[in-house]
Amino acid sequence: MNRGRAMSKASLISLCAALLAGCAATPVPRALSPALVPEKFDSALVDAEPIWPRAQWWQSFGDPVLSALIVEAQTGNRDIAVAAARVLQAEARARIMNANMLPQLSGSASNTGCSAGDSCRNFDLSLGASYEADFWGLARANLRGAQEQLKSARFARQTVALTVTANVTTRYFELLAVRRRIAIAHENIAAINTILEVVQLRVRAGAASRLDLARELAQVEAVQGSLPGLLTQEKQALYALSVLLGRPPENLAVDAVTIESITAPKVGPGLPSELLLRRPDVAAAEADLAAAHASVDAARAAFFPAISLSGKGGFASTAIGTLLKGSAFGASYGVSLLQSIFDGGRLAGQSALAKATEQEYLARYQQAALNAYADVENALTQFANTAESETHLRRLIEAAREAFQISELQYRQGAADLLTVLQAQQTLFSAEDLLVQVMLVNRQAAVRLFVALGGGWQEAPEERTQPAN
Repeated sequence: MNRGRAMSKASLISLCAALLAGCAATPVPRALSPALVPEKFDSALVDAEPIWPRAQWWQSFGDPVLSALIVEAQTGNRDIAVAAARVLQAEARARIMNANMLPQLSGSASNTGCSAGDSCRNFDLSLGASYEADFWGLARANLRGAQEQLKSARFARQTVALTVTANVTTRYFELLAVRRRIAIAHENIAAINTILEVVQLRVRAGAASRLDLARELAQVEAVQGSLPGLLTQEKQALYALSVLLGRPPENLAVDAVTIESITAPKVGPGLPSELLLRRPDVAAAEADLAAAHASVDAARAAFFPAISLSGKGGFASTAIGTLLKGSAFGASYGVSLLQSIFDGGRLAGQSALAKATEQEYLARYQQAALNAYADVENALTQFANTAESETHLRRLIEAAREAFQISELQYRQGAADLLTVLQAQQTLFSAEDLLVQVMLVNRQAAVRLFVALGGGWQEAPEERTQPAN
């Protein structure tokens, strides 16, 4: 008989141990296979230092005006404010989930037996406590999911801040570029007017036809006609900067340097496997995956019965003077077990939904990693190619300027026709305008490279759930 009881007790203990083991937290599934992690970047820059950006990477451009704008944006930008509020929301949800792990206390006081003109005769003062024992890990899984969502919100805020900083830098460079293009247009108009005076003199002297005069007048009108569009772009860049800074779009004055003074700093990536530790958007996707996995654990724990512990104690008396005496004290306690017998497949559906959601966030994490690698490759390629184009355009401008000066001198001496001068002039100023556009793309590619490499951010080792490779 005793042996049978011992065997039953051992079987019960084994069953409970198996149930507890089945509800223990499981590791987040590995998201990246070695096939999804390249060994190196194909577009690595020649002679570039294999270093990662520092936290205040924009200072590498050496422009104090840009640095001041970014500082203002970090405090005034509304997208950053929204992301910060979402962090506060996630912190509140984590506190709510943590509260579910703790006993709940309640108190009450009442009196009964009162009638009109009589004093109350029965007094009650009670304190109750209840606690749902987390044997199966449901509350722990929900808390873990809330904590991962908090991590995701913090990483998302870092991503927004990095994006805003990049957008401020990009818009600022656009402003510099369009102002330089406006200056080139005015230089072109001045050069045309200088030649126009010569043409007018030659027409009055009969040494040139009105065809030359008409061509030169058409040339000046064409350049002047391009100015309103450039001025519109300047205003648009200023308005975009205002919004990024958290200001109304009117009356923003930016005394900026020229685009030529902005030198793109050299920076090169390390190993691709290290990139995932330096991208806040990838870290956010990683935390989302971990939160989804916690939901799977919670859905599995929901199949098991809920065990609640409760207790109540208090004082009852017919006279308020004896309410708190020991003879008036009474207490009770209990244990309750709640288990669904038939739920129409609700729990099974919740489990299937959690698993499918986890698969979604698994794919999202993989996509975020692949996008990170592609961002670096694209930025490296664009930066290298535009730098090469910039070198060739500078050589072109040097030759075109010499050609324009020679043709203008020959036209004054009557040794060349006006069409030759116009072609040389158009080649020179078109090349100068194109150089500014290429310089803009090159500097913006440098910004994209800094952002693609994480902008100096790095995930703390204790916050990772995915291996680096």
